[in-house]
Amino acid sequence: MKSSFEWISISDMFAGIMMVFLLLAITFMFITQNQSKALIKKNQELSVLNDHMSEILKAYSDLQLNINNDLVREFSGDFSKWNASIDDTNTIRFNELDSIFEIGKSDIKDDFKVILDDFFPRYMKIINKYRDDIEEIIIEGHASNIWRGANNINDSFLYNATLSQNRALNVMRYCFLNNTKNDEKEWLMKVLHSNGMSFSRPLESEEKSRRVEFRVTTKAYNSIKEVIDLEVLKLE
Repeated sequence: MKSSFEWISISDMFAGIMMVFLLLAITFMFITQNQSKALIKKNQELSVLNDHMSEILKAYSDLQLNINNDLVREFSGDFSKWNASIDDTNTIRFNELDSIFEIGKSDIKDDFKVILDDFFPRYMKIINKYRDDIEEIIIEGHASNIWRGANNINDSFLYNATLSQNRALNVMRYCFLNNTKNDEKEWLMKVLHSNGMSFSRPLESEEKSRRVEFRVTTKAYNSIKEVIDLEVLKLE
């Protein structure tokens, strides 16, 4: 009796298998091609980002260097007598807080007022040259981790935070009210700030940690992070 099933030939079976493999190969090639295009696009975007970042970093570096050169040229003869210094971030640091404030107090001593009367108008003369590029002028008060009478490190931090903020604010107030021109004040209201840092940024000794700093930040500096955040988001 004949079977009701018809067996497919071996050649037909192999032909079917070859068709499956061919479809798989075509699918793989299509996926690989798309991945390759996507990879090329990513590399192109990364190249554009790299060029953009290079331009910003060069602009930032050039601006920082120009400001630093002007500040050093203007104040290099005064830093020693003021017990002050400047670093490569264009932060001008006034040390020896005992000559600036009474211990535990925030009122500015007369001797430091004399220094500010000399320093700040000259400082603003330089800053005004770069006004369009300036993001912030920050006056910071810094303290050591010592607070006489504090029961623990938490109290010391909070007491010094209040003291350093009051000191920075008083320096800002004195400079703004006594050593700025009328045509500077409207702009300074937008960019001039005071911060009390307590002992969050200590230096190599308690004595050097106690200081007042004038720090300037530029728009180029802030735009670096903005570009990175924006471009990385696009690449995700």
